Amino acid sequence: MWDANLELDVISYNAGISACEKGRQWQRALALLNEMWEFKLEPNVLSYNAGISACEKGEQWQRALALLRDIRVAKLEPNVISYNAGISACEKGEQWQRALVVLGEMREVKLVPDLISYQAGISACHRCVQWRGALSLFGDMQEGSLEPNEDSYNLGITAYERASRGAAGFPGCPQIGLSRLRVSCGAPRVRGPGGGQLP
Repeated sequence: MWDANLELDVISYNAGISACEKGRQWQRALALLNEMWEFKLEPNVLSYNAGISACEKGEQWQRALALLRDIRVAKLEPNVISYNAGISACEKGEQWQRALVVLGEMREVKLVPDLISYQAGISACHRCVQWRGALSLFGDMQEGSLEPNEDSYNLGITAYERASRGAAGFPGCPQIGLSRLRVSCGAPRVRGPGGGQLP
């Protein structure tokens, strides 16, 4: 695969895996990770992060989570980027419960989820019309002193609207309307699902 005259190191492989990620070639990214082991080169967190991102872009959530586990098996410490890529992979695979589990794992290892972490989690709940999960994440963001952005609010509001349409009367629904969601969360002007401004 490589020119025999080239001396490849971890940095070279990381560049190759990142190129595969950007080119949405998740199979090649994983092949390069495997090749590193064959050549007695130990992948670092950057190697794994690029591999997880490649799997995320290729909608391979199971492989992405397997790589996230492999980081710990290799006695390395996943960082926020590692977890964010894993959460995003779950979101693309419509695995909202797994996305929330990964968010929980971040906290267990004393990593603080950032806006990207929550945005991916909210998006995962949105895809699966899990309004409770979306609203719960809004609360978590506020507790963590993070300000949800407009996309986060819009996803949460859309998930809430879709869910409320799907269940007559919505038993157990918290007493919070769309306008109250916007006001209580301190959101500025938020667009509804149709593109118009909410009152």
